[in-house]
Amino acid sequence: MNYPLYEYSLCIALPLMLFFGAYFLLAPTPDKTIFANYLRSRRIMGCALLLLAANYAVHFFFEVRFRDVHTAILMNLSTYFLCYWLFSSALTTLLNRFYITRRRLRFHLSAWMLFTLLSGVILLGLPEGTTQRAGLTAMATWLVCYGLWLARRLIRAYRRAVRLFDDTLSDDIGAYIRWLSIFTYWAVIFGVGCGLLTFLPDRYVFLWILSSVPFYIYLYCSYMNYLLFYERVEQALEEETPSAEEAAADNPCNPDDMPDREARPGHTDLAARLSGWIAADGYLHPGLTIKELADTLQTNRTYLSEYIKATGNGSFRDWITNLRLEYAKRQLLRHPGQNISGIAEAAGFISPSHFTRIFKAREGVSPSSWRRSQLGNDPIS
Repeated sequence: MNYPLYEYSLCIALPLMLFFGAYFLLAPTPDKTIFANYLRSRRIMGCALLLLAANYAVHFFFEVRFRDVHTAILMNLSTYFLCYWLFSSALTTLLNRFYITRRRLRFHLSAWMLFTLLSGVILLGLPEGTTQRAGLTAMATWLVCYGLWLARRLIRAYRRAVRLFDDTLSDDIGAYIRWLSIFTYWAVIFGVGCGLLTFLPDRYVFLWILSSVPFYIYLYCSYMNYLLFYERVEQALEEETPSAEEAAADNPCNPDDMPDREARPGHTDLAARLSGWIAADGYLHPGLTIKELADTLQTNRTYLSEYIKATGNGSFRDWITNLRLEYAKRQLLRHPGQNISGIAEAAGFISPSHFTRIFKAREGVSPSSWRRSQLGNDPIS
């Protein structure tokens, strides 16, 4: 094996892991109560990174890979199993502050100890041969399935949060947590890849080390960037998750109070009130929520949400976005000299770039190109 290449890769990865882990554990956050959950998540992630750094340090200083390969594999498998749980817990906590419970903690720690014990028996207690290979295959399958199960739970939590935002908020709050989805899929690929690299011949083991560098850099940058948006996301989760009293009010027991796919007498009245609200350009208000609109129309938000979906307008955010886009189109034609940023702000979009992205996705061209084509200055072929 090319030992210098292996050592150089560890020299690159180990300081980064130690820095990221220590920073996540010790770096301060804004002195606000709302950041307590973010700090908890980051500290869990810091523990995971320091655990991985300890694994790297043992490989680097004691060269355990070359002294006893079975011990090295056991150490790697045990570390990955525990880190899978820590990683998924840290990220899921960002979306559900009540995710970590004593019962969950006991279950996953017990599973980790059982996994480590069985792996040790197979690697250190069984002679090399068919039986050991079969046992290692079973443990590797368990590790992969465990990681996929945790990833599935995280993706489900992410999708629930996005649905909540889309059904209750006019702004695209889901864009601020999209990195969680990207990181989860990357983590699955990386985790499975590292598990496989553990069993590769020694001359390829440096790939296991180097592959971690971009992965953890992305994680660090994502956590730091998320700090800028966390307060807004957490406030949205707090405000738009109804309490038990609100849920009871929003979900009346009488089925005649709930909308269905066919028109009800109450729909006509609600449609009239909505038409008046739209005519008054009420949808231009930045940060609009379905609760605010329901209060304005003197109805409950569950009824309003079901009505919007029943009339084919999609989620609340989709409906508001369509209204804002139509308003922006009218402004583009009425005011040919006005810049795109001003129109985006007037239409209620969170930023000009967000407006341009949404507009291009719907129309296939940028707002400025669309305006030129409509005014006859630059027709689209």
